[in-house]
Amino acid sequence: MGNKVTFNEGYPSIKESDALYARALGLIPAVTQTLAKGPSQYVKGVAPKYLSHGKGCRVWDVDGNEYIDYTMGVGPVSLGYCYEKVDNAIIEQLKKGITFSLMHPLEVEVAEMIRDIIPNADSVRFSKTGADVTSAAVRLARAYTGRQKVLCCGYHGWHDWYIGITTKNLGVPECTKELTYTFDYNDVDSLIDAIDVDTACVIIEPITFQQPQNGFLHEVRDICNRTGCILIFDEMWTGFRVAIGGAQERFKVDADLMCFSKAVANGMPLSILAGRKEIMELLEEDVFFFTTFGGETLSLAAAKATITEIVENRVTDYLEEKGSYLRDRYNTIVEELNIPFTNCVGLGCRTMVSFDGSYANPLYLKSLMQQLLIKKGILWSGFHNISYSHTQEDIEYTISAYKEVLAELKEAVEKDTVFESLLGSPVQPVFRKTSGFNFKPIVRSN
Repeated sequence: MGNKVTFNEGYPSIKESDALYARALGLIPAVTQTLAKGPSQYVKGVAPKYLSHGKGCRVWDVDGNEYIDYTMGVGPVSLGYCYEKVDNAIIEQLKKGITFSLMHPLEVEVAEMIRDIIPNADSVRFSKTGADVTSAAVRLARAYTGRQKVLCCGYHGWHDWYIGITTKNLGVPECTKELTYTFDYNDVDSLIDAIDVDTACVIIEPITFQQPQNGFLHEVRDICNRTGCILIFDEMWTGFRVAIGGAQERFKVDADLMCFSKAVANGMPLSILAGRKEIMELLEEDVFFFTTFGGETLSLAAAKATITEIVENRVTDYLEEKGSYLRDRYNTIVEELNIPFTNCVGLGCRTMVSFDGSYANPLYLKSLMQQLLIKKGILWSGFHNISYSHTQEDIEYTISAYKEVLAELKEAVEKDTVFESLLGSPVQPVFRKTSGFNFKPIVRSN
């Protein structure tokens, strides 16, 4: 009998997870298709490695243990697992076919929906992953401006133009690395210092966990206007979460091109490139961006149903309300317990628990927090990716768990036993950062 979402007496058995993991070793490089889902991001020997199924905001691992999930597929599951209206739309389309020899009406229908709710989405194209559409946006910007260089702020996928500036850049040609530069979020001067006459575009995650300060996004827009650069919003996280119209609506800033994925289809693989007609029309003849599965109908059917739910039920307002409540209650507990080494930050739809490294190793603190929450039936990787299926009851249970876990964490810090309290290997760092976006600044010669 697996553990439930309750204050369990013992840690869950993960025998079947470990057996699958042993089969994957040496067969699947890094044993995972998505780094954030892999075993390096969870306490080894304690956390489950494989999930079997989900419903609403709950998931069950292959050993039968149940959890409230705050990762939600690393973002795509915006409404909830096995969300009936979306699943029914997929099932109905499955009966008719998946991929066809000619175009399908859903391509037009979903494109019209995007145009009607996303500011400046004069034209719309579909693909499968976020990296597809960010790379297409960069190519379009280069074609439209006749320039080559890219300035980026955030995480934008695995393709050469971006990954070349990170620590995982082996295999990327040096000439490609030399065309991409970085600047810091909320630091206008770092953007001004990096931009030049050969800069084609500025691509930015409009918000991660920091709030834009002093009109930062508006300043970025103004700088792009003055220099003739294309402004690209990478809205993998903000799209269909921070507002129905995304970051442009939330922050009242216009982008030239917008890239979406994750939340738009409640877990089905779909990405969207949208933008101003005068730029997007280059895709007619001059810029090549086509893919066999761009018009795959199950994902489009899921998107149509998901967008309908988001609009009709004001899902973005729900995510903001529930997530803000959880964030604020976490910080209230921290204040009441007089804990100086942690807080919770971010917009309601997606918040992050952070740790101060001056008190203990932040990865060890995160690992112990995760370990203690797993015992209580909460699957947690440092974030609260709120879905429409997270109920007030789920939130209140999580708050009650935090009260106990934070007290235990405080005691471990005071006794200097954080690392010794871990029952397995701690969470490992990844190359992605949530602040200080200059992963590997490139120094340009004058």
